[in-house]
Amino acid sequence: MINRFMKWYPHLLAIVFLIVFIALGIKPVDRDVWIVEVIPIVITFLILATTFKKFRFSNFSYTLMSLWMFWHTVGGHYTFANVPFDFVTDLFGFERNNFDRIGHVIVGFYAFAAAELLVRKKWAGPVLASFFGLFFIAAVAAGYEIIEWLYAVADGGKAGVEFLGAQGDIWDAQEDMLADILGAVFSLILFWVIRPDLLIKET
Repeated sequence: MINRFMKWYPHLLAIVFLIVFIALGIKPVDRDVWIVEVIPIVITFLILATTFKKFRFSNFSYTLMSLWMFWHTVGGHYTFANVPFDFVTDLFGFERNNFDRIGHVIVGFYAFAAAELLVRKKWAGPVLASFFGLFFIAAVAAGYEIIEWLYAVADGGKAGVEFLGAQGDIWDAQEDMLADILGAVFSLILFWVIRPDLLIKET
């Protein structure tokens, strides 16, 4: 029973995600912001779905990757600066809504999957794969901040401001990138503890 569940775990995870995605796609707070926010989610989901038969990540990898997809879907529905997150803000005395900052930490979890892919495909050893995973996240983080900035400038309106999500913080982009990198470091520590490449043998 457990083995069967583990075998179908990615499929069940995908079904749950699609249900949540569709539900939160109905009447989002700002449709324009929702569209630009879900683009990376849809691209990621399609890549994982279409490459599943060629390369199946570990269930732990899929879990880590899905966390960002769920989190970002919620942020897209409300816009990140307006997600109902007051209980956390009040609990820790934050001056801003840090739902988006936590989302950036979770983005860093993709370093785990990157390292797993490289090692299991024998394209790199675990040390080099870990560095690549870290640099991959750093590059994605910087690239996404540039995209946010370009969209905000091009839109010039409320949708652009909401997509940027700086909430008046002049260091928002730098802090977001730091959060991405910290998430990557954390996930790579997990990679070395779990070592999915040793648990899963390629056929």
